[in-house]
Amino acid sequence: MSVFQAFLLGVLQGATEFLPVSSSGHLVLVPWLLGWSSPGLVFDAVVHWGTAAAVIAYFWHEWLAILKGAWLSVIGARQDTEPDRGRSAGTEVVVRGGNLLWLILLGTVPGVLLGFFLEDFFEQMFERPVAASVFLFVTAGLLTAAERLGRRERDLRDLGLIDALFIGVGQALAIFPGISRSGSTIATGLARGMKRQPAAHFSFLLATPIIVGAGLLKVVDLVQAGGLRAQAATLAVGFVASAAVGLVCVHFLLRYLKSRRLYPFAIYCAAFGTLSLLVAVAR
Repeated sequence: MSVFQAFLLGVLQGATEFLPVSSSGHLVLVPWLLGWSSPGLVFDAVVHWGTAAAVIAYFWHEWLAILKGAWLSVIGARQDTEPDRGRSAGTEVVVRGGNLLWLILLGTVPGVLLGFFLEDFFEQMFERPVAASVFLFVTAGLLTAAERLGRRERDLRDLGLIDALFIGVGQALAIFPGISRSGSTIATGLARGMKRQPAAHFSFLLATPIIVGAGLLKVVDLVQAGGLRAQAATLAVGFVASAAVGLVCVHFLLRYLKSRRLYPFAIYCAAFGTLSLLVAVAR
């Protein structure tokens, strides 16, 4: 892979990780449509690290409050906290004894278990562009159903253990390339009665542990295989590009979902999936 290709794919990852259109599906389908070699799971993991860095940078003040609340709950301290308002207007993270951190960790469990036990199977899925195309229709269906059926009454402070577990299952489904992680988690949040923006907010916070963990495992594998130096330039370019673009897209989507619906993203997924299937048939 050239540095130019790494830059374009990093930009693509940064844009599609947070917009509910499946970053993994795009990283499979776009190189295939352009006739490029597959970037591989290590590059995929590193550019996902870039988007994790974007989330941490955007919500750094909230992460500090969440970690502080978790620490205080562990040592048994009692405190009454006021809502800590994030950068997104109308969105609040309330840290009471670290509850939000435990919800994030609980929501991470389904994806970790599924990835651990079925790693080889999912690695094979990344070599099947037709499968990624089909799963884009699943993303379109999830977004459409969530918009039509969701009550959109609950805020982030109303999130409970069952909600976090269900949203975590939605995140686990995104191991399939073509199923959007943000799309499936936001859709599950809406199905649990959440408003669009708080559902996206929790989706972005939930992404951080599993993305960082998966990326670390892949980079360790690369170091052990002795291939890190050979790929250092492309990995660095992809990381920076995905982080920069991801930071912009987090801000955009949170503002967009204050007053707009998910239907345009569903239409895009269906259209891109159709185009990819037509190309596959033609080839």
